[in-house]
Amino acid sequence: MQRLFGLCALLFALPAAQAAGDLTRQEPLVITLQVACDATPPRFSPDTLTLESGRLYALRLMNGGSKPCYFGSQALADAVYSRKVVALDATGRTVAEVYGPIRRIEVAAGHAVEWWFLPVRIGRFDDVMSTRALAEAGMKAVIEVK
Repeated sequence: MQRLFGLCALLFALPAAQAAGDLTRQEPLVITLQVACDATPPRFSPDTLTLESGRLYALRLMNGGSKPCYFGSQALADAVYSRKVVALDATGRTVAEVYGPIRRIEVAAGHAVEWWFLPVRIGRFDDVMSTRALAEAGMKAVIEVK
């Protein structure tokens, strides 16, 4: 009888365990990164982020400047599962969603974009940059996944 009770308990717990492991049901942790290409000096703020593998993030790239700005990291893009990119208008409403692999994102002046991704590999990614010229001017960032 005790064996039967244990089996029944396992069968009832199985759907809950599967839901907990279903990564599509995670709510993203929103992290905001300011991109300031026309600032003096140009910068990302913050310029260091620490993330956790297996956790869904919505990296909100905010461009408060007066010209478009880029964000990219080849190494980070290779270490995450990109769920989507969400383009937001000036009021924060979704105007477009893009699905598939992401390598680089351009954020229009005064707008924001959210890159939803799940880190699947740990590492230190120090190639976060806008353009090569801005990186040489000091606009760099580091993202570490633990």
